[in-house]
Amino acid sequence: MTEVINSEASSIYRGCSFWSWFPWSSMSWKCLQEAERKLFAFVQSPYRTRYVNLGPVVEQEDKIWTLEVNTEKRETPVVLLHGFGAGIGLWCMNVDKISNNRRPVYAMDLLGFGRSSRPKFSTDPEQVEHQFVNAIEKWRSEIKLEKFILLGHSFGGYLATAYSIQHPERVHHLILADPWGFPEENKNIKSKIPWWAKGLFYALKSLNPLWPVRFAGPYGQWLVTNLRSDILKKFEPVLGEQSTVIGEYIFQCNSQRATGESAFTSLVTGFGWAKNPMIKRIHILDKRVPITFIYGQNTWMDQSIGQKIKLERENNFVQVETIPNAGHHVFADQFEVFNNLVDKICKENVIEIEEK
Repeated sequence: MTEVINSEASSIYRGCSFWSWFPWSSMSWKCLQEAERKLFAFVQSPYRTRYVNLGPVVEQEDKIWTLEVNTEKRETPVVLLHGFGAGIGLWCMNVDKISNNRRPVYAMDLLGFGRSSRPKFSTDPEQVEHQFVNAIEKWRSEIKLEKFILLGHSFGGYLATAYSIQHPERVHHLILADPWGFPEENKNIKSKIPWWAKGLFYALKSLNPLWPVRFAGPYGQWLVTNLRSDILKKFEPVLGEQSTVIGEYIFQCNSQRATGESAFTSLVTGFGWAKNPMIKRIHILDKRVPITFIYGQNTWMDQSIGQKIKLERENNFVQVETIPNAGHHVFADQFEVFNNLVDKICKENVIEIEEK
């Protein structure tokens, strides 16, 4: 279990939030590193973490923080993309079973999130999506993966789909865990929102979604822990009393320079809808790429999208799975069921990896 930090990675630590420069502040990259270390203490498989240098993607020297498990194994690799405001640490209950001591697993902090570089993205939605996809492709090239199973949760599902559309030859199977950004904007839902909520939203829409976390400064962790205690409880079966580190980790991920958050905001319209929803372009995806949707039974995402895409593709290459007693964080709500399902999908999609 090793952590490799390239000397060039020091450039990543520039541009942290205002509060992080105060000596009494609990917001820092070192605190994020420590919170991640605590989460990976629950990972039993041998692993390493390191920076993968991308070169110029958004800025001159972008880097992706990467978790690698079982890289010497020969089965189909699995690549994990986290959701909005998250990082690789939240896969701590999943990587052991998904790797299952037989296949390589890679997880990355998306560019602009976690411990990866935080460059200033474009404000043009099409260009922002291209920058994210290009970063994933550059990362793949540096890792030297030829073909892999790509699993994305929420915003990571959106980016996994965008990547698969552009690079279908690299994706052996696309797994979408409660993906964001698929349906078109629902005006009926918007009309049911109270007038005061609309007023508040439009007054603050120029700000990033997680601005209160940074505005609260050293009290931001208390804010995350108390307002999102539901997320902490999801990890209690494995982390026990140490589940409080989840609040610490999420706080540290989102107290840094919010460039990934700003990029996400560029992709959003209205009350959280994608400006260019995937339902309008999923037909472009190569029909030979299998897709599995995994929804939580109690999710707030539109589960009908998966079924609609299955009908539209008119073949057996789309499956829709629903996990009972799970919500949007399906990978944590019922992590054992989720892990077993992903493991099953992987077993059915085995390809031998050629020697690098």
